[in-house]
Amino acid sequence: MSSKLLIIGFVWPEPKSSAAGIRILQLIEQFKKQNYTITFVTTANHSVNAFDLASIGVSSINIELNNSSFDVFVKDLNPDVVLFDRFMTEEQFGWRVAEQCPNALRVLDTEDFHGLRKGRALAIKQDEMFSIKHLQNDVTKREVASIYRCDVSLMISEVEIDILTIYLGVDKKLLYYLPFLLQPISNEAIDKFPSFDDRVHFVTIGNFLHPPNYDAVLYLKQEIWPLIRKELPKAELHIYGAYESPKITQLHNEAEGFLVKGFTEDVNTVMQNAKVCLAPLRFGAGLKGKLIDAMQNGTPSVMSTIAAEGIFGTSTPLSDQNSDKQSLNEIEASGYITNIPEEFAEQAIALYTNAEQWKVKQQNGFKVLKERFNAANFEDDFAKKIENLRQNLQQHRQDNFTGQLLMHHTLQSTKYMSKWIEEKNNSDLKS
Repeated sequence: MSSKLLIIGFVWPEPKSSAAGIRILQLIEQFKKQNYTITFVTTANHSVNAFDLASIGVSSINIELNNSSFDVFVKDLNPDVVLFDRFMTEEQFGWRVAEQCPNALRVLDTEDFHGLRKGRALAIKQDEMFSIKHLQNDVTKREVASIYRCDVSLMISEVEIDILTIYLGVDKKLLYYLPFLLQPISNEAIDKFPSFDDRVHFVTIGNFLHPPNYDAVLYLKQEIWPLIRKELPKAELHIYGAYESPKITQLHNEAEGFLVKGFTEDVNTVMQNAKVCLAPLRFGAGLKGKLIDAMQNGTPSVMSTIAAEGIFGTSTPLSDQNSDKQSLNEIEASGYITNIPEEFAEQAIALYTNAEQWKVKQQNGFKVLKERFNAANFEDDFAKKIENLRQNLQQHRQDNFTGQLLMHHTLQSTKYMSKWIEEKNNSDLKS
């Protein structure tokens, strides 16, 4: 008899719109390999870009927020493992799962460290150097509390594990490193990629609902692209992403070669046609899907230190978050890493015009994918981790007293606030 996994999603998975959608499908694949029967639920409305979960044998339904119908549902399902997609869903449903299915393993997939992203955004808004002051924001406090309430949290970046353990004192036993899980690219596929001479123009891509992506596009428009365009007057920057808004489309300017293309059904073709990917992210967290997409399609990149964070195996201590440049003598990156606009433009021009440099960075990208993101290198250990936690769940929770304490207070506060909202909603319907 197979075990049962319940995934409580923040939104419906959209692998063509965001790295988060790809991440959820990768986790589903891992649990399917462990012979789990999987059910996906969410309070979100179904979107036109949502992946067809039924096509991979995953059941899915909508659930309601602040409604005891979920209690009946989850108790009847009786899952062995519950995976929360981001800390917000754990806040909303974690206490209900703990009450109705106390023996279920509770897993948090952070997607990325939201508190870190929030802190970096605050530092930019306040025009200050990022520091522990910015990290200790309300989002961080909520997220770390969620990490403690869960039995294990899946972390996509080693850097985020370091920040959580070194600067916030989180017990490392509660964290598990699980990056993007990718299949190797065959030599035959690589041989079919367009060559340096067959590619043209620059590209950047990212979901426009994600604030770091909008900020990066605006930064390109105002600070970096004019420098590139001055030296390469025939080059264009093609900007792709789901959910473009008027503030994005109004940046489109054909005379400047700054072209907002919007949503693409096929990121691989887009990346393979481009010569260089640009990713000057000024804040954010986690691993950047655009850089993974670029490497998978043989496209070198120019990126900020935050964009490169966690991808190439280099640590970025909190004290070094504001450095202008990360030394490329220490790593073999799939491009160049810098935070200085003038240098960013220079490196982009160099990659665009120098075939030898371009080919070296392309090969570096293939090497990074093989050595750091090969799914086969993580699957067995992840399966053993989940099984070991299930077999030793009682002892594991006893060793996490802070988690017990936070769950107790959550049950006394969040629980009764949710029940009050439910009663108010019921009263409104009757009146």
